[in-house]
Amino acid sequence: MSKLGNLGARLHRGEVGYDFVGNRKIWYGISILITITAILGLTVRGLNMGIEFQGGAAFTTPKHMSASVTQAEKYAEDASGHDAVVQKLGDGSLRIQIAGIDTDKSDTIKAKLAKDLNVSSENIAADLVGPSWGDQVANKAWEGLAIFMVLVVIYLAIAFEWRMALAALVALIHDITITIGIYALVGFEVTPGTVIGLLTILGYSLYDTVVVFDSLKEQTKDITKQTRWTYSDIANRSINGTLVRSINTTVVALLPVAGLLFIGGGFLGAGVLNDISLSLFVGLAAGAYSSIFIATPLVADLKEAEPQMKALKKRVLAKRAQAAAQGTPTEPEVTDRSDDDYDDEPEDAAAVVGPRTQPASRNRGRGRPSGKRR
Repeated sequence: MSKLGNLGARLHRGEVGYDFVGNRKIWYGISILITITAILGLTVRGLNMGIEFQGGAAFTTPKHMSASVTQAEKYAEDASGHDAVVQKLGDGSLRIQIAGIDTDKSDTIKAKLAKDLNVSSENIAADLVGPSWGDQVANKAWEGLAIFMVLVVIYLAIAFEWRMALAALVALIHDITITIGIYALVGFEVTPGTVIGLLTILGYSLYDTVVVFDSLKEQTKDITKQTRWTYSDIANRSINGTLVRSINTTVVALLPVAGLLFIGGGFLGAGVLNDISLSLFVGLAAGAYSSIFIATPLVADLKEAEPQMKALKKRVLAKRAQAAAQGTPTEPEVTDRSDDDYDDEPEDAAAVVGPRTQPASRNRGRGRPSGKRR
C-alpha cells in the first residue's frame, strides 16, 4: 500500500489525526482575513465586467497582426473614448472589447481601428451587444445563483438537518466571496463563462462537504447514550476519516484546470480560457478548504449549543477528569473491554475511537469462549 493510502487507512481507523475542530478559531480567523481582503479588493477595484453584462462591441482583427496588444489598446481607446480590453488569440489575431459604448457608433470605431491597424474595414469582424441584453444576462446570472443556493439549503435540510444546511450555505458564500474577490484583484474579465465556472465549483465544494456530513451523521447516531466522546470529537474524526479522499479528489480536479489557466491562458496566450479557468481553480481550492476547515467545525459549534449536547459534553469532561484523577487511561485499550462496556456507546463507536485506539470490532470477543464444545 502506498504511503498516502496507508495514512488514509490510519486516519480512518483513528490511529492518527489532526484536531481540526479543536483549532477552529484559527481557521475562522484565517477565513475572515481572506474574506475581508477579497471584499476590499471588490470594493476598491471592482469587477471587470465583460461586454455580455455591460453591453458594447467586440472587434476581431485578421490573423497574424503586426500590431502589439498595447498598441491595439491605445488605438481602441482613442477611437472610442472608453477603456478597451485586448487579447491576442492563438492564430495571431486580436480581439478588442470595448464595453459601454452605443452600438450606433460601432461602424465609426471599426473604421478608425481599421485605419490605425492598417487593415481593411471589411476584414474586421464586429460583435455587438446592446446594454439591455447585457442587463438581462446579469439578472439571469444572479437569479440562477440564488435559485441554486435555495435548492441546496432545502436539500441539505431534508437529507441531514438545518444546522448542516446552514453551515454548507456559509461555506458556499465563503467560496463565492473569495473567488469574486480574486477576480477583482487580478482584473480578469467576468463573462458568462465565469458564471458557469462559479456554479461548477460550488458543486465540487458541496460534494466534499456532503461526504463529511454523511460520515458525521452516521457516527453520531445515539450519541447521547454514551459518555466517551463529545459531538466535536466525532466531527473531528469524520474530517480525518475523509481527509485523504478530499485531498485526492481536489488535486485530481485542480491539475487539468491548472493546465487551462497557466498553460492555455498564460503560456499559449489563449486569453479566452482565463475567465472560466480562474474561477474553477480558485473555487476548487477554496471549496476544499471550506469543507474541511469551515463547514464541519461550524456544525460542531451549532450542535454543541443544544442543551442535550451541552449536557453530553459536561458528562464526558467529568468522566475524563475523574479518570485523570484516578490515574486510569481515559480511553482504555480495546482488549480490556467487556461487552458491558459498549452498552452506552453508539453502534459504530469503533469508527470514532481516538488516536492509538484500535477499532472495537477487531478485539471484541477475544479471550472468550466461542460457545462451541469440543
